[in-house]
Amino acid sequence: MNIVIDPIDVGAFRTLVLVYDLGSFSVAAQRLEVNQSTISYTVNRLRKVFQDRLFVRQGNGIAATERCDGVVQWARVMLEEIERLTTPTDFDPVAAAGTVTISCNHHERQTLMPEFVIRLRSAAPQLRLALIEAAAHGDTQLRQNMCDIVIGPAGIVGGNHYRRRILADEYVCVMDAAHPLARRRISLSAYSKAEHIFVTYSGEWRPLYIEVLKAKGIELQPAVTLPTQDCLERIIPGSTLVATVPRQLARTFRRELHIAPLPFQVPISIDMYWSARTARSGLHKWVRNLLAETAKASSGGRSGLLRSRVHIHGGHLLKT
Repeated sequence: MNIVIDPIDVGAFRTLVLVYDLGSFSVAAQRLEVNQSTISYTVNRLRKVFQDRLFVRQGNGIAATERCDGVVQWARVMLEEIERLTTPTDFDPVAAAGTVTISCNHHERQTLMPEFVIRLRSAAPQLRLALIEAAAHGDTQLRQNMCDIVIGPAGIVGGNHYRRRILADEYVCVMDAAHPLARRRISLSAYSKAEHIFVTYSGEWRPLYIEVLKAKGIELQPAVTLPTQDCLERIIPGSTLVATVPRQLARTFRRELHIAPLPFQVPISIDMYWSARTARSGLHKWVRNLLAETAKASSGGRSGLLRSRVHIHGGHLLKT
């Protein structure tokens, strides 16, 4: 029996990949703003084509079959190639239209985005920009095409992703100017005994310096715990609290706050990630270059900017 796939359009494969990534017919329907019956109809068409159930019930959710795993893997490559072939390589920012979605966190929104938005609006006034919260989900957002670019110390590995390091940062201590530790160089012992503010990123990501301290046998007990960094500079003044934050972020705080070196080194790599879907797009190349140029300017042109790009494939880093 010959299998005819001519009636199956590209949109059906996009739907299949979305259901596979989200693990839910209903969530996929919400994302596409259609009825769940529309999703079911599309998947049933593909079931007939591939003569496989594709998804089976598992508890309260669904699980993909082995055949579905293979079809989705092929569909991703096919969809990315179609996107590449239909995206113009030439790009005129003045005439550019559409939307670019960037996933990042408070650090990048405070330090990088203000200047980037000014430059973007000046050079490409018709281009729309959407920012979404990355938290610890940048890799998933990129894989599910929820965003075009992820920025941050995400450390995304695996899959077909590209990485460009745009900024090198480091942790510093921030405290009230009248804090006793502001009068002298901070020792590791004094730092360990201080009253700390912890930022938990809603429990989804641990700051890098916490792991460095654990390796030294030091476990801090926070006096105050916050879900995000957005109110740090309002809580610290007049208190004996010490916050450990990236230097670039600390530079945006109130001038009356004291910034001191951390008694141990913890470098931070702020990277930009994107997928093969937008790798050759003239528009997205331009936006990525603008982000890199803005990051370089924000760091004062120091060696924090690494121009090389890295292709991440199957967990390995490949220079491109």
